[in-house]
Amino acid sequence: MKVNKLAPEKGARASSLKWRNTKAQRCTTRVNVSERCTTRVNVSELPSTPVMIKMIKEHQAAVKKKPIVKRLERKAMPVSGSKEKKHTSFESKKTYPNANGKSEVTMNIDADDWQEWSTNGKSSLGNGEKSADGVETVSSGRLEGESFHYCAERDEDRNHAVLVMQKSQTLCFRGKCLLTCLYGRVEVMGFTIEEGQQPYPLFSPASHCPLTVTALGSTDDARDEGMEATAILSKYLTPASQNRLLRRINLNSSVILLEPMETSLTRFLCSFPDLSELFSPPVSELMSAVLDTPLNGLGMIPLVSDVEGLRMSKSYREALNTVVSACRDDGDGSVVVLVCGTKNVGKSTFIRVLLNTLLNHTTGIDYLEGDLGQTEFTPSGCLSLSTVTEPLLGPPFTHQRTPEHMIYYGQTSCDSDLDRYLESMKSLWSRRPKSRDTPVVINTMGWVKGFGFQMLVDLLRLLPVTHVVQLGHGESMHCATLTPDLLQTVQGYLTKPPAHTAMDEFTEGHSPARTYAHLAVQCAFQGVGRQGASKHQRSNELRELSLLAYLSQLQEAHQGPVRQLNCLTPYQVPHTAVAIGVTHCEVAPSHVLYAANASLVGLCCLPEKVTSRGGPVVLSHAPLCPCVGFGVLRGIDMARGLYFLLTPVDPSILRNVNCLLLGAITLPSCILTTQSGCEEEKPYVTTDYSFDLTGAGKMRVFKGIVRPGHVGK
Repeated sequence: MKVNKLAPEKGARASSLKWRNTKAQRCTTRVNVSERCTTRVNVSELPSTPVMIKMIKEHQAAVKKKPIVKRLERKAMPVSGSKEKKHTSFESKKTYPNANGKSEVTMNIDADDWQEWSTNGKSSLGNGEKSADGVETVSSGRLEGESFHYCAERDEDRNHAVLVMQKSQTLCFRGKCLLTCLYGRVEVMGFTIEEGQQPYPLFSPASHCPLTVTALGSTDDARDEGMEATAILSKYLTPASQNRLLRRINLNSSVILLEPMETSLTRFLCSFPDLSELFSPPVSELMSAVLDTPLNGLGMIPLVSDVEGLRMSKSYREALNTVVSACRDDGDGSVVVLVCGTKNVGKSTFIRVLLNTLLNHTTGIDYLEGDLGQTEFTPSGCLSLSTVTEPLLGPPFTHQRTPEHMIYYGQTSCDSDLDRYLESMKSLWSRRPKSRDTPVVINTMGWVKGFGFQMLVDLLRLLPVTHVVQLGHGESMHCATLTPDLLQTVQGYLTKPPAHTAMDEFTEGHSPARTYAHLAVQCAFQGVGRQGASKHQRSNELRELSLLAYLSQLQEAHQGPVRQLNCLTPYQVPHTAVAIGVTHCEVAPSHVLYAANASLVGLCCLPEKVTSRGGPVVLSHAPLCPCVGFGVLRGIDMARGLYFLLTPVDPSILRNVNCLLLGAITLPSCILTTQSGCEEEKPYVTTDYSFDLTGAGKMRVFKGIVRPGHVGK
């Protein structure tokens, strides 16, 4: 990758950060990584195998035995107020708005063709079979099976498809695509996409619940759907395909354009053998995948109704509506929502739906990240403050971005240093402008017992929270209900309940206890309360995906070959220009460089100037300072006094970096085991190691086990 060179400035001090490009020398330090050899099957190639063809035929036979498209008992009524227009001239020329709302399309339509298309458009109401009078019945619910052959048309030359959906119809799928709403409205993860808006990327990988697109119909009852639909479809389909879809468009229809999507993120992730099937259905969903539709060649595979998308309980929807109504009614933007709950209860998903729903009514929402293990916009181990202005239509690794303010904590849990965690959260909150009138959403950890519960109590007392959304499952919250009354009596880690006396209500300076709205949510989705057992669904795998997604920013933006990290040109950083420290444990100063080599480091900015006596500067403790991004320390040259660093951070920001922090967040093993261009042994990797020796493997810590001396106490 071409990296902009930063020439050293004349007269610059030795402590200033000088970044130059150089080829890094190989380091002989080895990291023990166990090699795994597994056989992978690419789902995109399954239809070509005899076994999968047999599976598809058996699945289609089952579909024919039991119809999956529901029919209305009564025939559909024609759309009211749709009068045919008489054309006096042979050629009708009109101008219509384009699909994206930015330009106009001038249509030259033959009068006879327009009369036929207009009649077809007004005499049908949806997908399905025609009744005795020629009007088609509406199919509601999930789009699946043969329905796609009636409501979807694909243009092979331009490699895109147009799908017509009736109101309340849903499309559940695996894969990735670009979605543009051409007519009507659709909803994805709480966000409403309307005609005239930009294309939105949709990501539905096997690591998370499949995405569902729901048709909402049109809001304008007086529009002429025939003329507008004809103008729109003519841009994307052939005349024959247009004619077939026009018969199914009415005022309650939504028309969407689906296009394949390939980005530097998806190319980089799929270049690793273990992640090549990330955007394909998992093994448990193969029999539910619809593999013979016009959408399959676009990188998306529809799923039948046996596979469930996001399920929202009644309390789930009520909590969303309450928060949204509070944000709409509160003009000064003082709504602060704290979301809490135990592990694997769906906090991150709820927050994504909440943020997307709020974006339907406001231009931005502040997001305070307090979950070190499952972060939303950064690699794990970070606390951050971000402003969300775009919908989140995929899992966290699909929308990695640089927050406004970030602190690198360096661990996935705060149990080793609770004070540093609380100080970091207070520091981030203090950096938010007091004049900002946007709502705030706060994410918290899944640690809700013991010290974890006390940390929640402290956050409620330290931050001006107006709404607490507490998620649980199985008719239980798995911890005490965090109501305002409980906050008056319970002890926090740093804070104490307010002291009350009998004379408080008669005291002139007495202030009433601060209150907030408590919303209890019972989650009912499949697998709630337990960690995913399928591939790519475990918490450590999700953390690795986020880190790989961040490192994918090192790839070229255009469609080019994927380059492994060992093929990229690093920056060189003088030892005297930056300080280096460890956040999660104590390391002897003479061993710090051994520990940091071939590791992920946080790029931080210390307020004071770094001074050196000619060698590496090692910090005695982890500082609390801003972090601007991350890098891979791929080599250390002691002879020349240089660090070799790979990072996607802009060079103009790197000038301010004067500290490298090493945490407990490690590089995924696939980065080290898939280095290209290595004919012999791969750098940093060795197989000459036995894990059968006592103490050879990673030390595991089992939390919650009572020591023998404390049993019975």
